Amino acid sequence: MSQQVVTRFAPSPTGYLHIGGARTALFNWLFARGRGGKFLLRIEDTDRARSTPDATQAILDGMAWMGLDHDGEVVSQFERAARHAEVAHQMLEAGQAYKCYATQEEIQAFRDAAKEAGQSTLFRSPWRDAAPETHPDLPYVIRIKAPLEGATVIKDAVQGDVTIRNDQLDDMVLLRSDGSPVYMLAVAVDDHDMGVTHVIRGDDHLNNAARQMMIYAAMGWPLPVYAHIPLIHGPDGKKLSKRHGALGTREYRTMGYPASGMRNYLARLGWSHGDAEFFTDAEAQEWFDLDGIGKSPARFDFKKLENVCGLHMAATDNAALLHELEDFLKFTGAPRLTPEQAAMFLDAMPHLKERARTYHELIEKAQFIMASRPIEMDEKAAAQLDTVSRGMLAELTPQLQTAKWNREGLEAFMSDFAEARGIKFGKMAGPLRAALAGRSTTPSVYDMMLVLGQTEALARIEDASQGGR
Repeated sequence: MSQQVVTRFAPSPTGYLHIGGARTALFNWLFARGRGGKFLLRIEDTDRARSTPDATQAILDGMAWMGLDHDGEVVSQFERAARHAEVAHQMLEAGQAYKCYATQEEIQAFRDAAKEAGQSTLFRSPWRDAAPETHPDLPYVIRIKAPLEGATVIKDAVQGDVTIRNDQLDDMVLLRSDGSPVYMLAVAVDDHDMGVTHVIRGDDHLNNAARQMMIYAAMGWPLPVYAHIPLIHGPDGKKLSKRHGALGTREYRTMGYPASGMRNYLARLGWSHGDAEFFTDAEAQEWFDLDGIGKSPARFDFKKLENVCGLHMAATDNAALLHELEDFLKFTGAPRLTPEQAAMFLDAMPHLKERARTYHELIEKAQFIMASRPIEMDEKAAAQLDTVSRGMLAELTPQLQTAKWNREGLEAFMSDFAEARGIKFGKMAGPLRAALAGRSTTPSVYDMMLVLGQTEALARIEDASQGGR
């Protein structure tokens, strides 16, 4: 491909980055990055009521968390209004557009009459071919001259050829009577001026392509490649909405999903490369193409998301995962790790990240690190500490002081201790978990003892033997 690939993500600031928008951004990012191209960001902020700095920042924050870096400065569509108007006037001067003086009341009367007569309500302005000398000194809009015959074919890289009869296209407004540009004009002009070669967006914009193509044709601009991707549906097959759960990337971040897992899962949601379910960013960039995008809506599945996130957490370098965890704690406003806790986390990470699918689960497995004496017991852990088990812990504590403090030494010691009392280690594990972590579900007893160190581990076991909490 001789021309450099340029894609764009162009969200409207609504206060957060929708998970569907995040996937659209991801597809554009993967396509550009895998081809050495550019990935641009444009904020379609022409709706001034909703387009606040906070709303825009929410989108930028969501993309930053997702790791979707863009090239160049963020483009504001609103700030380019003068350029949009300039193009409309160029089309007017070239005879590709015209001034329309029809009022809203006249348009509505036409539609009402057409509906009553059983005819098309598509408005055909009487001003389309009116001579300039007949123009009144009244407010007007600028409309494009849509083709009246034939058909417009959208050559879509995902949907295939989509044909729309031109008699179904109206002479859409380009500039309102106050001189402000409409969305359709702004999008086409911005995409052209930004050098966008591939427009990858949701298939709810498919019909818009035919109308935007009229502007490209009128201006003699080369068309971009269109690729309209199916929307994301919920598990019930209906369009993803609040009833299905979280919608924004901020919510998924709060729920503790790692960004690497989110990228993997969203990439696989509607796109495939053979049977690959787990892959790295580098592999996704190398493999991603438009041919792999399906035509049918993908269904969001939280269990699959969790499984993929678990695979990514397990594959992440221990120090990198600790850094991600500290970012998560800061984001959620949770207490920061002390240097001592961070060091223990790093030592324990190989055991903690096994089967953990979110940062919340990672933290839950690490409660023995986060806890301090006296250890708070949950209900199940407290039930493990009856009179018999406390007596066993009391007997165990002084003998443990002479044990070799490594895994082999501790395993040998515990095995001998249990055998001497005619019990299996499983009988000791529950009380030890309670003593060390205050939980009934934890990493292995040996892993906790080694991470805590001999002094702290023995102090916690002694506390539990004496009934301290």
